[in-house]
Amino acid sequence: MDKQNQPWLNGRTSDIIFILSPAFLSLFLVLLVPAQFQNAAGIPLAYWVLLIVFIDVAHVYSTLYRTYFNPLTLKKHSTLLLIIPIICYIIGVMLYHFDALWFWRTLAYLAVYHFIRQQYGFMSLYSRNEKNSSWIKVIDKITIYAATIYPLTFWHFTPARNFNWFIEGDFFSFQNEIIIKYTTVVYLIIIAVYTIKEFLLVIKTKSFNVPRNLIIIGTLLSWYFGIVYFNGDMAFTTLNVISHGIPYMALIWFFEKKKLAHTNLRSKLTNLCFGKFGVFYFLVILFLFAYFEEGLWDGLVWREHQSVFKPFASLPQVMGSELLTLLIPLLALPQATHYVLDGFIWKAKNKF
Repeated sequence: MDKQNQPWLNGRTSDIIFILSPAFLSLFLVLLVPAQFQNAAGIPLAYWVLLIVFIDVAHVYSTLYRTYFNPLTLKKHSTLLLIIPIICYIIGVMLYHFDALWFWRTLAYLAVYHFIRQQYGFMSLYSRNEKNSSWIKVIDKITIYAATIYPLTFWHFTPARNFNWFIEGDFFSFQNEIIIKYTTVVYLIIIAVYTIKEFLLVIKTKSFNVPRNLIIIGTLLSWYFGIVYFNGDMAFTTLNVISHGIPYMALIWFFEKKKLAHTNLRSKLTNLCFGKFGVFYFLVILFLFAYFEEGLWDGLVWREHQSVFKPFASLPQVMGSELLTLLIPLLALPQATHYVLDGFIWKAKNKF
């Protein structure tokens, strides 16, 4: 694949800025001031708002543009789009009633699966034009999964981590240095095999797939440094949120803009968000949804950032276990629905 025929999704510049570079830029930020990120147990408030509210939570709501905000998709898949949040809420209430930790644990592992599959999905998109043999494709798949699963294995079998996914204890935790030792060896072998494969492929085809390699390298670096090398909440959150949330929002905008260009079934909202200056409106709506959700969490449950969510400070804090059993799964429903829907909307056979 020559330099002029790279499999960009939207275009070289936009792909590099919004999909491929976030993993590298977030790592650069962490390495720029390592002392601040290395063992930090907390996150400065302004930085927390930027990462959690305006990237992490906002990216969850970008799924709306691909589903509920898209008139054609809503009409075609109305039953599925109605049933999924209902099922997610019912299961969430049942889990929380059984054990609050198990509710958060289930949501955490669902989120992890979603994060892993996103990286695999990007790799597949950037490999779509390659006509390589099956063993080469297998090496690519093993490498992208190893890039995410090895750091998670390290996390599970090295309990002394200064961060968590949602709440403390949501991941299972075991101490086992032998597993870490052997999985590290396997991890390094996989990276070596992938490197040799790419070298031989360049010699054979006289081409180099730039975006596919950047996705794989970026995933290897962001997950390793975010979980294994650094042991701080700021480092993990920075690398995890930026490298996942920004590319996801960009992909939604690229995909929906192209899709809507070939259909007359549009709404005023889609015309606004995918027309001239559409990116601005696209993001503002996501930010408003994210701020509103986090405001409800803070006002009704956490009470941790009232200075940021002043409009919600007068809400009564919910304390009763029965009410929390109904409320927590409801507040977490956008995330749960996002994780489940994501398994449907990017599969070609589902034709979303």
